[in-house]
Amino acid sequence: MRSSHFAKLSFVISVALIAFLLGFSTRWHRWAPNEVLEQASNQATTLRTYWSERPTPLADRVYDRSGARTVDSSRIQPGLTAITSTWQTKDTWSAGVRLIDRTGQVVHQWSVDKGSLFPDSLDLRWTYPEVRALHGSHVTPDGDLLVNLSRVGTVRLDACGQIQWRLAEGNHHSIAQAHDGTFWIPGTSRRPRQTSTAHPNGYSGLDESVWIERLLHVGENGDLLQNINVLDVLYANDLERYAVKVNQPEAGTDGPGTKDLLHLNDVEPLSPRMADEYPLFDAGDLLVSLREPHLVFVLDPDTKETKWHASAPFIQQHDPDFVGDGWIGVFDNNEDFTERGTMLGGSRIVAMQPHTDSMEIRFPTSASDPFYTDVRGKFQRMPNGNMLLTEAQAGRVVEVDSTGQTVWEWVHPPYDARQVPVVTKATRLNLTRQQVDAWACSSGNTSAVP
Repeated sequence: MRSSHFAKLSFVISVALIAFLLGFSTRWHRWAPNEVLEQASNQATTLRTYWSERPTPLADRVYDRSGARTVDSSRIQPGLTAITSTWQTKDTWSAGVRLIDRTGQVVHQWSVDKGSLFPDSLDLRWTYPEVRALHGSHVTPDGDLLVNLSRVGTVRLDACGQIQWRLAEGNHHSIAQAHDGTFWIPGTSRRPRQTSTAHPNGYSGLDESVWIERLLHVGENGDLLQNINVLDVLYANDLERYAVKVNQPEAGTDGPGTKDLLHLNDVEPLSPRMADEYPLFDAGDLLVSLREPHLVFVLDPDTKETKWHASAPFIQQHDPDFVGDGWIGVFDNNEDFTERGTMLGGSRIVAMQPHTDSMEIRFPTSASDPFYTDVRGKFQRMPNGNMLLTEAQAGRVVEVDSTGQTVWEWVHPPYDARQVPVVTKATRLNLTRQQVDAWACSSGNTSAVP
């Protein structure tokens, strides 16, 4: 009897050992069905976190204060501030956008049930670790909200939070409205082999799978009007050397062999109203930012010609804007090896004037408070000359005047003693409480996706 039990135990151990060795070899050598197993594992991991009540993303808490603080009310740009983040309501956290006044009081909010935005797009959700973040938003004057579920898609909600349309094109990071009411939004997709119509045999030098970043022109009703492959743009304009210059090839990967080579994080059209201020460009030209190659360029979306580009002043920059008088402002993260950017002095707003080849640092100044976010980050130049800065990883929004001095700030209430929810975007809107009260569903200052 004992020999029988021993034989059964030996058999079980042998089968388990063989299964382990076979599984190890499959993953190590990437034999079939390794890709299927990786996809299943990634999707299971993502779904576990996707439905968690824990807000995401979170970052280390920097400030021991929270809420709104006015330093000088006479120098604040009028309006309401839209903040994209995750928020606590009673014992739960939910993603959304809140519209606040200068005291921090919520005037309106769009609380987003992310699970209802793209219920049929689980195949997209597992493909990038930031899928739970709302990344990119735009509020219209009548209370509609466009928002990206990062690397999944864009939705348009009305003031009541009802979905008007969805676009599942891997949209992420930014949403910019053109003068004609259409939108430019980054999109992405992952392909095992890198080819396009312009490069049917693949891109020279790229033998591994990378994210294909795209500039998407989207109609007011959510229809896709134009789809521009950024790698095609680089190769057609002799800018592929910037892909080679990516100095963190191990960063931003999504599984073995998939690289976040370019990391498109902003696209913005030049408006006809400002076009005369930019001698080298035309109305409708696109200002584009690629984080990993530290590259900003201006593109004609019709001819696919790049008219100007710059790289040297930035370190993993975000949010370039046409700010007037021929200047382009860029949120330079200026990432260094320290926890709070003390090596290089923190994040900056760098301004360049392409037609004169001029450059200046507009923030910080000697009068500025410390400011640093190693990733993400936004800035907005406002009509009175102030700037609204999003210190994303600190969960802080700060308004500074033309001298770089703080006139107003808002800090996100913390998640716990050590962490704070990230703020992915803050924008000062030219809105009053009376205008917001005229929106449908604004009573109670709340709206939600059912």
